[in-house]
Amino acid sequence: MSLFAIGDTHLSFGVDKPMNIFRGWDNYEKRLEDNWNKIVEPDDTVVIAGDISWAMDINDALEDFRFLDRLNGTKIIMKGNHDYWWATKSKTEKFLADNGIESVKILFNNAYRVGDYTVCGTRGWFFDCPKDADKKVLLREAGRLKLSLEAAEKLGGEPIIFLHYPPVSLTQTCDEIYNVVIESGAKICCYGHLHGASLNWAFNGERDGVNFKLISADYLEFCPKLIVK
Repeated sequence: MSLFAIGDTHLSFGVDKPMNIFRGWDNYEKRLEDNWNKIVEPDDTVVIAGDISWAMDINDALEDFRFLDRLNGTKIIMKGNHDYWWATKSKTEKFLADNGIESVKILFNNAYRVGDYTVCGTRGWFFDCPKDADKKVLLREAGRLKLSLEAAEKLGGEPIIFLHYPPVSLTQTCDEIYNVVIESGAKICCYGHLHGASLNWAFNGERDGVNFKLISADYLEFCPKLIVK
């Protein structure tokens, strides 16, 4: 029972939002499906760290959920900055159940035990928050990460943190989120969001005892990354 991760699947089976206009995204759904099912077994878990679907409404995301449901393993999904379809956890869970989608779980102010590890996390936010409204969102995201970590502690197991936004780059640190990560005692923190030229500023490696891993789908060439066995 292994734990994998990938971010930014940007599925659009229910809306007209093609990704092949971007370099490296040609035929990405088929590449993702083939790569996924080659390495992920039915009893494995894959965390998808945000930007799941381009749908604006949850009903328009149904075909994207059906696509994910057909892939091997359990999927734990979390919110990204482009997940405008995102509803409350209870509403989304009801929508999934009503449509027979059984392998997708929602990570939002909670945590999930996966073998000896516990999956926790939140969306995160930008590095620089000059506006008061942005600052409020950032502090709320830091609070949500703390709630998720508290839920993880109750479940036991070693926590692994997943974020959509990067908490650190080669030049900047989002202190409000980063400090929670460091103080949590987690040894692994995975994040997505970055594409194209921004990949040049991504931090991959160990800092303050935490191994930070970039897991954007295009960065991983549309193949889920093994986090722990």
